[in-house]
Amino acid sequence: MDKIKDVAALEALYGTCSPASLRKVVDQLTPLYRKWILTSKLCMLTTVGPVGTDDSPRGDDGPVVRILDPKTLAMPDWRGNNRLDSLRNIVEDGRVSLMFLVPGSNNVVRVNGTAYVTDDAELRASFEKNARQPATVIIINIAEVYGQCARALMRARTWSGKDESGDLPSFGDILAEITSGEVGGAPYDAAWPARAEESMW
Repeated sequence: MDKIKDVAALEALYGTCSPASLRKVVDQLTPLYRKWILTSKLCMLTTVGPVGTDDSPRGDDGPVVRILDPKTLAMPDWRGNNRLDSLRNIVEDGRVSLMFLVPGSNNVVRVNGTAYVTDDAELRASFEKNARQPATVIIINIAEVYGQCARALMRARTWSGKDESGDLPSFGDILAEITSGEVGGAPYDAAWPARAEESMW
């Protein structure tokens, strides 16, 4: 099989990005991205290290991360199988991506940035549940926040597409917030289902 060897050849196969896909990227949490992330109880944490990559699901019974400020998240590392794949990678490299999901919504919010691991006693104690504390906390420094295209979850029929939280901002809302109303809003949300249907496969 032919191997694509340069970015220009790759881009030639796909064409240009839509304006919304470029305008949706910000370097810190906006109020609506903040609301989305605080609604998410599940995210996928991707890391990279000297021996490879790792993708680990992270879940909680409330928000999966705590927002320390618009550029910083804190994720408690609750006990698992003690392989420590993600944590080893973070200690060695630090580059991370997180994909935040909300059951019922086909949209996903992505955070890219860098992270470090801390065993700060006060911070660990602040996450205590049922007399247990996380062994460590992952601190994520945000470089980019943006919404992922919903088509993958729609194709897979991951769930109904109904917002189970009852109060999740739409991606039209988020785009309108970021662009001061230039892109997004109710017209974007109204047009999205048909646009997705026409370009699903």
